[in-house]
Amino acid sequence: MSATEISSLMDSALAASLGTIADGGAPFVSLVTVARIKPDQMAMLLSGLAVHTKNLANDHRVSLLLVSPGGENGDPLAGARATLIGSVQKLARGADHVARTAFLQRHPEAAMYADFGDFAFYEMMVHKAHLVAGFGKIVTVSGDQLNEVT
Repeated sequence: MSATEISSLMDSALAASLGTIADGGAPFVSLVTVARIKPDQMAMLLSGLAVHTKNLANDHRVSLLLVSPGGENGDPLAGARATLIGSVQKLARGADHVARTAFLQRHPEAAMYADFGDFAFYEMMVHKAHLVAGFGKIVTVSGDQLNEVT
């Protein structure tokens, strides 16, 4: 159990629960599609009309909950899941090539709206990740440890 397992979850995830901070400091969680772009970075394509995107304009701190494929069926607490904790930045059009390419490879259906004016690519920098891989199998690693996975 290690950064390698978290890395594997990051590679396989198609969707995640995105936690942002709403006005007044309350947590707000929504479902988003994701793609890994670097060992310690995830990409998202978000609409400026979405509540989570409005929250990000005020506070860039986020968490992403990833669930291992199949973990959402049967006993969801029996499968591996990782919470990624970090910060998000909006990428300017033209400077979003890496995120755009990785994201659209994982989500080709998004190509039809990726260039809409209210959509933009966002990059999450993972500062730490907390893995629960079953009862008593728990570890927290830093973003730097994710970069060390080969």
